[in-house]
Amino acid sequence: MEMENINENTIRVLIENEDLEERGITFLDLLGNQKQIESFFYSILEEVDVDNQFQETDAITFQVLPKGNGLELYISKGDSEDFDTFDGFDPTEQVIDYIKKHTEASDHTTESLAKENEAGNLELMTEFSDFENFVEVAKRLYLESGSSTLYHYNNHYYLSIEFYLDEMAVTDLEDQLMIITEFGEESRLTKEVLSEYGKVIMSEKALETARHYF
Repeated sequence: MEMENINENTIRVLIENEDLEERGITFLDLLGNQKQIESFFYSILEEVDVDNQFQETDAITFQVLPKGNGLELYISKGDSEDFDTFDGFDPTEQVIDYIKKHTEASDHTTESLAKENEAGNLELMTEFSDFENFVEVAKRLYLESGSSTLYHYNNHYYLSIEFYLDEMAVTDLEDQLMIITEFGEESRLTKEVLSEYGKVIMSEKALETARHYF
């Protein structure tokens, strides 16, 4: 991790993937847990602000930018106008896209399946070549918090899952994504298309229903 004092009000920190790994953090953690984002940013601040010039300031803003093999974090105190900052800890769309592209996964990149909806939840659409593959996922995947709907269209099955990120642990989300991509493949079809042209087989609680009957 590299640190540079831009001026008396701004610190630039280059955080590489290896730095995240050393701290037990993944890009998916930063995407899915706002409290963890806040805690992580402040832990970086404590590490680089050896003179406590920033930690003793009430007005602190953070800006995150994708940078090569990691993230560039700008920490500003007061009303610095050296760059455009944002209040709070929600990643920008640019950073979310970057996180998705750099999350380690199986042969099928799990985060390429993920789309953040307007409610801030994570949506996945997975395609199965046969019903048995869906059943295998249902036997293994227990949603901590979320909903699931199964569609049938053109002789294939499509599982739509919405994860309620604010109500679940990040480690559980990672495990669940791995299970899904083990048996299914990414689909570019949306719920709107499948609702109009396909057939809903199981609604809202597809995984629970499949486990009950199969």
